[in-house]
Amino acid sequence: MTDATNKLSEIYNFEQMTDWLGTSGQPEREQFEAIADAGYQAVINLALPTSDNAIADEASIVTCLGMGYHHIPVKFEEPTVDDLRTFLGVMRALDGKKVWVHCVVNARVSAFVFQYLRYEKGVDDDSARSTLLTQWEPKMDDTWRNFLRIPKEAVQ
Repeated sequence: MTDATNKLSEIYNFEQMTDWLGTSGQPEREQFEAIADAGYQAVINLALPTSDNAIADEASIVTCLGMGYHHIPVKFEEPTVDDLRTFLGVMRALDGKKVWVHCVVNARVSAFVFQYLRYEKGVDDDSARSTLLTQWEPKMDDTWRNFLRIPKEAVQ
């Protein structure tokens, strides 16, 4: 393992979904440097600004490290089709870039990335499903089960 990979693996609930897509729970402020050093070009934050461990100046930290920053605050109790549409649009705009997506624990992200990989990249369900999503699904409430069932037509 390289030093950069070791540093990324220390980030809470880190998962490398593809060569160009990493996900995690909330990174600590100094961990954004490791994300930049690993070649990531953009960070998407799906957590609320009031979430546990939220970093008030995260946008500034990320952009000062040369990465783009996109904040799409998604209420954990109430993810919407519009939230997914917005996320898919940002991911489309970042196509070809190395992207890091995070929330508080990587649960929200696992569901959003699952939909993205299926709908935008044509990845099969099993390959699009992260380890965290696989562990969460049996305990998931109906809100999130329904979110995973949003049809592609609803977000286009």
